[in-house]
Parts: sequence; structure tokens; C-alpha cells
Amino acid sequence: MTTTLLIQTESSPLTVSLPAVAPMTHDEFYAFCQANRDLRIERTATGDVVIMPPAFSDTGNRNFNLAAYLWVWTEQDGTGLGFDSSSGFTLPNGATRSPDAAWIQSDRWNALTEQEKASFAPICPDFVIELRSVSDTLTGLQSKMQEYIENGVSLGRANAYIS
Repeated sequence: MTTTLLIQTESSPLTVSLPAVAPMTHDEFYAFCQANRDLRIERTATGDVVIMPPAFSDTGNRNFNLAAYLWVWTEQDGTGLGFDSSSGFTLPNGATRSPDAAWIQSDRWNALTEQEKASFAPICPDFVIELRSVSDTLTGLQSKMQEYIENGVSLGRANAYIS
């Protein structure tokens, strides 16, 4: 068994393989994230750990604006909850992902236990948005969106990077 760490840099991902380490369990991954709160961490369905750099300032601004728009819509609609990029979700395929923005219908969210809500909730959001920054490849972003679709997302949007 091998645990692989994929560290995204400004130009391309950096993969670090740890051949003597077995893939982390859900609880071990949660503990790893808690021990490294300053890192943006996701996990693929195959158990690879992806460590992303902090968002660049322009991307952070776009993400802030996006979250504000989603909040306004969520408040007006009243049928679900909105989540920002700091929220992690465990998808049915086992991946733990943190979309830039997400929305979940209230009835689906309320079906989770309080313990599930207080972790990387085992649910695929109904709606996700991924912003593309200069450190993201289009194919990587499209692959991530396809993963969301395969795991049950109803609506999604991959935002192309605009310079």
C-alpha cells in the first residue's frame, strides 16, 4: 500500500509518494486535516492526498464575491444551506472534496446526524462551483466536476479563469 501526497504549486502539482504508509482511513484523514489546519487539503477516491496552495488574492476576491451571491440566493430561496470553500464533503466514492461554493437541500442536510454534520459530511452537494485559478488546469477542473456529477451533484459550474 502507498499513500501519495499531491502538492499543487503555482505551475503544476507536486506528487510525494510515501510507499511505506498505507492509505489513511476516514478518521486518520480527519486527524491529519485537524493537525494541518493551515493547509487546503482534499483526498481523491483512490486515497491520494492533495495539498493545495492558499488561494491567490484575485481568486480569493472572486471566491468572496461568489459566496456573497450564493448567500443572498440561499436566504431568498429558503430551501437549502450554502457552504464556502472551507467546507469538506465525503462523496459516495470516498473522495473528500472542498468545492469553492456549494449548496445542499435542507431535507438532505437535516437527514444527517449531528456527528456527520460536524465532520466531512458524507454527502454530495446538490450544487457546486469550482473557480479556476492560474494554478488549476482545465482538464483537472473538468475531471473534478465530472467526479461531482458521478457522485450525484445536480447542478455545477466550473468557472474558467479570466485574466
